[in-house]
Amino acid sequence: MTNAIPSPAETALLIVDLQNDFIHPKGAYARGGQGAPAIAALPALVAPLAKALRAAGGVVMATQFTMVPGRGGEPIISPHLKQLRPFLTKGDFAPGSWGQDIVDELQPIDVKIEKVAYSAFYMTRLEWVLRKIGVSHLLVCGIVTNGGVASTVRDAHVRDIDVTVIEDCCAAFSDAVHRAAIEGMRPVAHIATRAQVAASLKS
Repeated sequence: MTNAIPSPAETALLIVDLQNDFIHPKGAYARGGQGAPAIAALPALVAPLAKALRAAGGVVMATQFTMVPGRGGEPIISPHLKQLRPFLTKGDFAPGSWGQDIVDELQPIDVKIEKVAYSAFYMTRLEWVLRKIGVSHLLVCGIVTNGGVASTVRDAHVRDIDVTVIEDCCAAFSDAVHRAAIEGMRPVAHIATRAQVAASLKS
């Protein structure tokens, strides 16, 4: 990693999908028997970086995967997600709900971005917000490495937004998938550890 944080004031920590319905013991995924220790451990790893970046003048942002209510209030779920996670139901990841919100350990969040697909740029206001608040560099962390993280990073790349992926602050449902996703992002992003990012902030 070289110069992961060129300017904290122009940097945002983008926390991808660390929401109650994904990782809280009472959330939707826990109800469906879905989880992984590496995912559950992330809030404790990310929180100190969020605090340090904010103290240095940076911005803490978070994405919120959202299942928008459709006909009769039933959530609009893409076919591939319904096949993968058949336990998802009405009320899960609903706009404004506890399940949709970011876990308490990472609050407060300066800017929240609702999203309906893997990428935090797809049909959202993220790019507009970044331009308006003067952010040109993203520190990306969260879940899952091969899904929301990778899609967001690649979409940032095609928009000429510089990205550092904090590899040990991301996770997937298996370590092998996580590692493969990290390697796949090397051509389009800087890859750093949380210790390297913390040291860069101190300097």
